[in-house]
Amino acid sequence: MKQLIIAIKATILLTVLTGLVYPLAVTGLAQILFPHAANGSLAVVNGKTVGSELIGQSFTSPKYFQGRPSAAGNGYDGLSSGGSNYGPTNQHLADRVRDDVKKFRAENPGYTGPIPADLLTASGSGLDPDISPASAEVQVARVAAARGMSAESVRQLVAAHTEGRQYGLFGEPRVNVLELNLALDQAVPARK
Repeated sequence: MKQLIIAIKATILLTVLTGLVYPLAVTGLAQILFPHAANGSLAVVNGKTVGSELIGQSFTSPKYFQGRPSAAGNGYDGLSSGGSNYGPTNQHLADRVRDDVKKFRAENPGYTGPIPADLLTASGSGLDPDISPASAEVQVARVAAARGMSAESVRQLVAAHTEGRQYGLFGEPRVNVLELNLALDQAVPARK
């Protein structure tokens, strides 16, 4: 009986420590040290939340840069996060990529070169908010024409929103699509 009481006390103590004290301490420290990140890295424009810097969004207008395809069945729904797990010989994947190539070519008729892979393939989470600088470059002419801007001014915005490798070592250079599109709206508001 003595061992049972010790086990119950240990269970209660560990439950309080790991289920209450530790999560509250980590949450409190995150709110103090990294409040923007701890609250979802939300992008706010004119007092209105327009998205998160961490989750991709669907931009369909030619006035905006478009991100990677989402593997989530409901667009960029965070509850459906995860890769499609389709292999290279899967017909569903081949059909989706073929359709995405046709769509890209129709939306970017002036571009005849190879389409960067990240515009045709979803990320592992299916929610990646970033594209490669090459993927941004192939969309510059379309966005510039739709907004009545020079291609060079759009390229300057892309360059200003291109992040290098993390700590100069990890990953690849990338462009956050939401941040770039918000900068475009600030530079030249989208015509209706």
